[in-house]
Amino acid sequence: VKFSAAMAIHAAVSATPLDLNELVARVGNPECGAIATFLGVTRNYFKDKKVVQLEYEAYEPMAVKQMTVILQEAMEKWELKGAVCEHRTGIVPVGEPSIIIACSSGHRPQAFDACRYIIDTVKARVPVWKKEIYEDGSVWKENSEFREPGGAGAALAETVA
Repeated sequence: VKFSAAMAIHAAVSATPLDLNELVARVGNPECGAIATFLGVTRNYFKDKKVVQLEYEAYEPMAVKQMTVILQEAMEKWELKGAVCEHRTGIVPVGEPSIIIACSSGHRPQAFDACRYIIDTVKARVPVWKKEIYEDGSVWKENSEFREPGGAGAALAETVA
């Protein structure tokens, strides 16, 4: 895939498995010396419970809009050449990614810092919900970042109060 300005930012929610190579290709740029990636994958245990799979739901139009804003923030703050984020919905088996982030920049510190910012901010602001399915039941989980100051849950609580 050749780089184009239209590929500089890409945000999506997908019910199909995510493709790391495709997303890395989207941020590739001959001006960049670094591409950093983050994959959030389904692990097989949470505390003392065996996780069978995760299930995600999202309010897709708002999720994509918020992810795009977050990517734009990262592009500006770290002077990135490209930033992408895709989040999976539906069933995500153990070992498969539920989110992939890729950032390209002239140097590695900016790309790494931007990936960290994007995942932390997505967890705080994007309307995606996770259900952990265990061998002995299931539970919908809230991201702790959602309730932190500046998170969507904190903003919602202030609006309702």
